[in-house]
Amino acid sequence: KRKLDIGIKYDLKSGDQDWQEEPGNDENELSADWSKILVPGELKSNPQEDNHNGTWLDLTRYVREIFNAQDTRRFVLGFTFCGSLLRLWEFDRLGGIASPSFDIQKDGMKLVSVMLGYLWMNEEELGFDPSVSRENDTRYLEISKNNQTERLCLQILIMRHAAVVGRATTCWKAHLSKDKMQILAVKDSWQYEERPEEGLLLKKATELGVTNVARYYCHETVYVGGAVDDIRHNVRKGLKEEDGRSAFRQRRTIKSETIIGSITPGDSMIERFKSNSSSRSRSITRKRLSSSLQISMPPPPKRSCSTSPVKQDRARPQQNRVHRRVVMRDIGKSIYLASSRVATLRGLLGAIRGHESLLDVHILHRDISAGNIMLNKAEDDGFLIDLDLAIETNRKEASGAPTKTGTKIFMAIGALYGEQHSFVHDLESFFWVLFWICVHCVEPGGKYRKTEFESWNYTPIERLAREKAGLVTQEMDFVRIMNEDITDYCKPFVPWLTELHHAVFPNYQRRTSEDRSLYSMMKMVLQQALDDPEVQAQWVP
Repeated sequence: KRKLDIGIKYDLKSGDQDWQEEPGNDENELSADWSKILVPGELKSNPQEDNHNGTWLDLTRYVREIFNAQDTRRFVLGFTFCGSLLRLWEFDRLGGIASPSFDIQKDGMKLVSVMLGYLWMNEEELGFDPSVSRENDTRYLEISKNNQTERLCLQILIMRHAAVVGRATTCWKAHLSKDKMQILAVKDSWQYEERPEEGLLLKKATELGVTNVARYYCHETVYVGGAVDDIRHNVRKGLKEEDGRSAFRQRRTIKSETIIGSITPGDSMIERFKSNSSSRSRSITRKRLSSSLQISMPPPPKRSCSTSPVKQDRARPQQNRVHRRVVMRDIGKSIYLASSRVATLRGLLGAIRGHESLLDVHILHRDISAGNIMLNKAEDDGFLIDLDLAIETNRKEASGAPTKTGTKIFMAIGALYGEQHSFVHDLESFFWVLFWICVHCVEPGGKYRKTEFESWNYTPIERLAREKAGLVTQEMDFVRIMNEDITDYCKPFVPWLTELHHAVFPNYQRRTSEDRSLYSMMKMVLQQALDDPEVQAQWVP
């Protein structure tokens, strides 16, 4: 795996940016971890590699590491240096845009302008979120609730979605500055602007008494520089898109949130360095806001599927993403980390109750996954989180939501095929969550093994639908999986997973109609499983 060989890092000793170049062998790489890298670069000796996908993808991999390590990063600037050709890049949650390359031997002043621009940038111009501040050793943000400003102190990073393009969901555990006992969960994400706001849906659910769903505290759209923090107008400052190459499009095999991007030819990016350099200060007055804290989450990586049946027309403007923030009253832990088999089933049962409660108030979740099923602190109940992709079922107008929605490996077969998403699809997803746990979990507390099923993360959507259909609609195949692929720890789940299979796929057939009695059937199976002595037995390796 290649390492970063040139870039600008944050110097903790001087409190300033520091240019460092250490190309060469693996023993002499850039001596800074990803939490300190401000501007990454990619060096190539051959000028012809300026137009190679591999060059751009190497830089994209560095950017992914930076986004993952710096939890307040809104965008990342970078560059590629191929021979004497320099190209500038900007990466955000829509993808990457680039300037045309220029020859530094022919235009040395442009090189000087670019490098001085990088070195003179303040934190906001480098891509850090100015709405997150630091006072002494405490990071905080301010929110508006009931027309009053409240300060939330960020305690730890709970999770950050490791990707360049997409919603980039980031969650922190926080408390009110005036009441440390009031623990809250803060969720940041970049949503398509036409999507219903998660905060509004969560507020409605809480006000209507929905149970087993994270409770609403407040929500807001983030503002930066007095304007809504979106990609097209705030981050990219109006840079226009034209036809061009893209490190993302070159690899696109499916229409997925996680692999869409674009390039903008033209000198406008370079001009931004020149026009703004006079207003930039070399000094950084605040301590670095980013955090190197990493939470190792169990598999699988969350690969969302959010697509439309209509192919994206490159002549039309690409979608825009808006920076939104939701604060919730409930904090739990992933069902992956359940300390016992009983806790796993309680989490599933609680989440199904939450899903049914949402449907009672006309909200359909549409993204049932292991990552969205949480256990409470006592592990005696579960609840749902993440209404990012939820819709109101009684809406009068189109929601703007894509037709294929969810976390791919947990999506129902019909949803993968593009059927209109219904609550039955979500209930099937609960089956796939337990199936995934049964083939991967080897002991309590989140220890998992690798299996061939992890390839589902990368399998094209329709092929995955066929693979899943073959597994659950062919009796011999399903019985073989139950006998051969379930871990020893999860063997007590086999009869109950089989019963869930019979409920979700009656007579080994997919359900083609909506039947709310499926809720009762699935809850009854899980309740019976909780009473099973083998499920209750303490695990002995």
